[in-house]
Amino acid sequence: MTSVWSQLEPLLTNVQKPARYIGCEGGAKAKSPEQGLISWCFTYPDTYEVGLPNQGLQILYEIINERADARADRSYAPWVDLEERMRENDIPLFSVEHHTPVHEFDVLAFNLSAELTYTNMVNCIDLAGIPIRTADRSVDDTLVIVGGHCTYNPEPIADFVDVVALGDGEEIVGAITDVLVAWEADPGETRQELLRRLAQVEAVYVPSLYEARFEDGHLQQIAPRFGDVPAVVEKATIADLAEWPYPKEQLVPLTEVVHDRLNVEVFRGCTRGCRFCQAGMITRPVRERPADQVRTMVADGLERTGYDEVSLTSLSTADFSDIQPTVTGIMDDGEDAGCGPVSVSLPSLRVDAFGVGIAAQLQKAKRTGLTFAPEAGTWRMRQIINKLIREEDLYEAVDAAYSQGWSRVKLYFLIGLPSETDEDTLGIAELAKNCVALGKKHNKRASVTVSVGGFVPKPFTPFQWFGQNTSQELQRKIDLLKDATRKMRGVNLKWHDPKASLVEGICSRGDRRLGDVIEHVWRNGGTFQEWSERFELDRWIEAMDACGLDVDYFAHRHRKEDEPQSWDHLSAGLHKDFLWQDWQDALAEVGLEDCRWTPCYDCGACTGYGIEHVVASAKPPAGGSQGTGQDLASGAAVPVTLLPKKNRVRV
Repeated sequence: MTSVWSQLEPLLTNVQKPARYIGCEGGAKAKSPEQGLISWCFTYPDTYEVGLPNQGLQILYEIINERADARADRSYAPWVDLEERMRENDIPLFSVEHHTPVHEFDVLAFNLSAELTYTNMVNCIDLAGIPIRTADRSVDDTLVIVGGHCTYNPEPIADFVDVVALGDGEEIVGAITDVLVAWEADPGETRQELLRRLAQVEAVYVPSLYEARFEDGHLQQIAPRFGDVPAVVEKATIADLAEWPYPKEQLVPLTEVVHDRLNVEVFRGCTRGCRFCQAGMITRPVRERPADQVRTMVADGLERTGYDEVSLTSLSTADFSDIQPTVTGIMDDGEDAGCGPVSVSLPSLRVDAFGVGIAAQLQKAKRTGLTFAPEAGTWRMRQIINKLIREEDLYEAVDAAYSQGWSRVKLYFLIGLPSETDEDTLGIAELAKNCVALGKKHNKRASVTVSVGGFVPKPFTPFQWFGQNTSQELQRKIDLLKDATRKMRGVNLKWHDPKASLVEGICSRGDRRLGDVIEHVWRNGGTFQEWSERFELDRWIEAMDACGLDVDYFAHRHRKEDEPQSWDHLSAGLHKDFLWQDWQDALAEVGLEDCRWTPCYDCGACTGYGIEHVVASAKPPAGGSQGTGQDLASGAAVPVTLLPKKNRVRV
């Protein structure tokens, strides 16, 4: 393998943040590019400071580098200033470990967590010197693989990728590597034969081996073209998180990055059942990491990295069993090891699982930010989206934070949800005002930052049938909130661009016809579309028009129960009739309690693990409504019958 460093180094004095491109991080493997090893280049399709903290890529990077027959490097999307100079000087996309051209690797693997990175993915493929469309690649071209939450509907990018890895990647990357090792030992096979081999791997989807059939402008079916290709591809699920204590050596950058702290995943999955939340649906069932392992990973990580802050990550960290003693133990371990005060950050906090006890523990060290996500401004809307938290829950959590010394909290909401009225939207401002009033009792400088995002329907959620609000309607609702909060002292309003939400919606539930749209936007300079200074809706509207596609058809219309969806040939483990019934329950304003503490709803997620439903423990998570549910008509607390831990058989 070669290196482009001698050509690249002179260019770095004239670009922003040259440290993005030099590597040399603590924890980097830099495994020697020996002959015969299957080589992966894990790539995040955004800048280094955004992509380096991504835990998914770091985990897979370590797993591959632990193998004797494989190696892995990393790459990131170069910012526009360096890309321009790279193209002028014929420098291809490179890895940061060895500055090896990416086209010399066997695999170029992307993590796709946001639809607006699709054009960056295409740009990276082109910058690497690889044909952007899989149909144009030869047996010698690098294999392009994608994974991540966006790949639960990969059809908009099907023309650009060779392989889609669906679900948890820890075992998939090993299985793919095994196939590549065997293929390298049998040099006579074509690229098509390799793809046929890969299609036999569990949770691997090869788009080129499937045909999308349309009739009168409507998708009818996506079906395999060959008899040995599975009709439905099931996601991969790691059953026991304790068996995968990764990353063992988190990367420590030489320059500033987002989320610059130690990150330890405490559990994967969520069964709270928020109907808008794709992550909560597709990552079921819940799998907790043992508390002792969490503390060990934190202690080892702090000692090795030198960080004094750790984030315990999950979709709802306060739901982790015995979260309070775990936080206490982590802080005590830091003191005992002479590391000084350790700050613990709990992202994704639910307000009904946050109390004075947790707040008191967190305030012992440097106070990290506190973000709560009520998601909707009224109890009616929270029943519809199944975010079953009362105003009292929010006020208790916020009061607990302010009472322990915080002066600022952030509240996250969605607008454009199904059946939302202006009264529901304005309820956001009312909640914020009341939270500031609570804070003023403890601190005259108390403030609340309200962050508002436009709702985008996602595949494999109960809301996948909902017609998204137009960007104009989302902007009108933002203007309502701006007017309502303008004179509220201590309330700061921020919002996501509704025009960007529109494009996310088009790509989220789109089909293969969008491949031409994505290429059109890319060829017209549309990269880094997640960056507000680079995003232009006109590029996307022009591309849709040029390809003869209708924005309303893809984003704004409601969908019927029996309408074929572009992800029907993939499975997130959820029964489709469960999702439809949950959609009907939403329209009827009926909520469902978390199935970790109640009987099974038969969503399908636990099927295949020798059990049908796991009741996590005999007690619900720490916080305001332990041991109680809510009467969905009145909001009053009612007892919940907790089931003992046992197996259930589905008949």
